[in-house]
Amino acid sequence: MTKKRKIYITEVALRDGSHAIAHQYTIDQVLKVAKALDEAHVPYIEVSHGDGLAGSSLQYGLSRTDEQELIEAAVSVCERAKVAVLLLPGIGTMKELKQAANLGAKMARIATHVTEADVSAQHIALSKELGLETVGFLMMAHMAPVEKLVEQAKLMESYGADTVYVVDSAGALLPHEVKERISALRQHVSVNIGFHGHNNLSLAMANTLVAIEEGATRIDGSVRCLGAGAGNTQTEVLIAVLDRLGIETGVDLYKMMDLAEDMIAPILPVPQEITRDSLVLGYAGVYSSFLLHARRAAKKFGIDSRDILIELGKLKVVGGQEDMIMDVAAKIAKEKV
Repeated sequence: MTKKRKIYITEVALRDGSHAIAHQYTIDQVLKVAKALDEAHVPYIEVSHGDGLAGSSLQYGLSRTDEQELIEAAVSVCERAKVAVLLLPGIGTMKELKQAANLGAKMARIATHVTEADVSAQHIALSKELGLETVGFLMMAHMAPVEKLVEQAKLMESYGADTVYVVDSAGALLPHEVKERISALRQHVSVNIGFHGHNNLSLAMANTLVAIEEGATRIDGSVRCLGAGAGNTQTEVLIAVLDRLGIETGVDLYKMMDLAEDMIAPILPVPQEITRDSLVLGYAGVYSSFLLHARRAAKKFGIDSRDILIELGKLKVVGGQEDMIMDVAAKIAKEKV
């Protein structure tokens, strides 16, 4: 990794981090964090409900503040950075995407399950029509063989995506699996390749570095690890590591350190660490945003949250099936009687 090249960071704490704080971001928090990220020269800042545009609901978790207001707040303080939004077709609609673009969002990340890229065609097309930088986001990438991932990435490329991401939503991929996936995409698609990791198996940094080594140039991070499950690749640490490797990001390391310590740490309800529950997310291959939902279900039924997560992994439950968490918990509780 000695070759000099530029890596473009997307900071996801104001979207993925929403899961960790039960979607309770305030306008003031977003204003301060987005401004600090902009001043640190982070090129992209993602702002949405944790489950993307229109995610605020009983099923996914109700937001404290309307996400369009949060997007508008972030745009208002960003002089250099581009504000990005996430959209999961079936949750968010074209209406919300148009609203976000009108408010000044410059990037749309259209996310689907790793085998369902076909549902993204209209949304990717609209994003391009709106003049947005457009990303195809293939979630739960551990659940498909490499050949299937390549097939789905080529679909997103054909729809007009500027970048296609391998998204380790469960933090379940091992470094050699990341290597295989990024290498295969590099060989078969001509657009930019991105990687989004979670730290449930303590592999987010290792996986990210492997992805970069194999040719990924668009990388996600969350400052202070503020993200679902055990968090994402820790942005300020990643900046330091890439600097040591001679890989350019353009991000100010000291300012990111200060932001992590002075602004993000106080927001976290508890420090981000690999707990028994988040470890099980990676071990069982379960969507990282299921963590708080599983804990609530375990408390309601008086059972071990790990049992719920292991069963969800066996069932191969994916994002959008949060309603099954209570059903699984009820079943486990009944069997223990």
